[in-house]
Amino acid sequence: MKQRIITAVVLLLVLALVVWQINTPLFVIAISFFSAVASYEIMKCAKVQNKFIVVLGTIFSALFSFFASPKVLEPIVSGEIWNNVITFIPNVVFVIALVIVFFLAMLKGYSYTKFEDVTISVFASVIVPFGFSLFVKLRDMFLNQQFGIYLIFFALICALGTDTGAQLGGMAFGKHKMSPNISPKKTIEGAACGVVTSLVLNAIAFTIYNHFAVLQIDKAGATILLICAVPISICGMMGDLTASVLKRNFGVKDFGNIFPGHGGVMDRFDSTLFTLPLTYAMALVAFC
Repeated sequence: MKQRIITAVVLLLVLALVVWQINTPLFVIAISFFSAVASYEIMKCAKVQNKFIVVLGTIFSALFSFFASPKVLEPIVSGEIWNNVITFIPNVVFVIALVIVFFLAMLKGYSYTKFEDVTISVFASVIVPFGFSLFVKLRDMFLNQQFGIYLIFFALICALGTDTGAQLGGMAFGKHKMSPNISPKKTIEGAACGVVTSLVLNAIAFTIYNHFAVLQIDKAGATILLICAVPISICGMMGDLTASVLKRNFGVKDFGNIFPGHGGVMDRFDSTLFTLPLTYAMALVAFC
């Protein structure tokens, strides 16, 4: 418990630093680091033995977020210049090239590289970093950057607030198992508490945002956000269960140990990688 508390304090300090630098390249570098570590954790847990695939996939994952927005390197490199760089070759070309190289690596190392290794590595090197890149996309998708940053916290609250509320609610009121074969400690009562916690925290976050923001969110926007918070929070729990299934398939307790007492990056961001895409989709449909 002492180790978990110390790690949690360190993580909060790192989070404060990242939030402070959210409009600088340091934010993108932090996201890229987490993305690369998460990809490496998945390939390591899946026991991918082809070192070339693991290294290339990790590098690809680290670079992914730098192509998420023209503003990622401001003020070092202007958005106009970087936009010319990232649009010169469509991003999908790099993804196709990566997949082809992975299969070529499988053919060369066929004795110790399975097809499953390639598919897992594609997931770890493309899908996972795409999820992390949405931190950057959300930040930069609106002219009113404050609102984009608010949506990042909305997604985080839907994930972390739900997880915390579900854990505490399950300890206090949990009786009926939600998914005993996947995660025996999770209960239906805890899940309900998690969704309620997410709603309450998002309502508080919305109130604080409207108090300090230059452009406030109107009633229609607030209604959309609070309604969407429910399914997004539920999907966040599904992300946590999905990660539990993966760990059971791989035969591991945690994806990694970069955060002593808390596991790896994937252990901390499994729910967020579900809430971020849904928040981004909501923003595209309702606010763009």
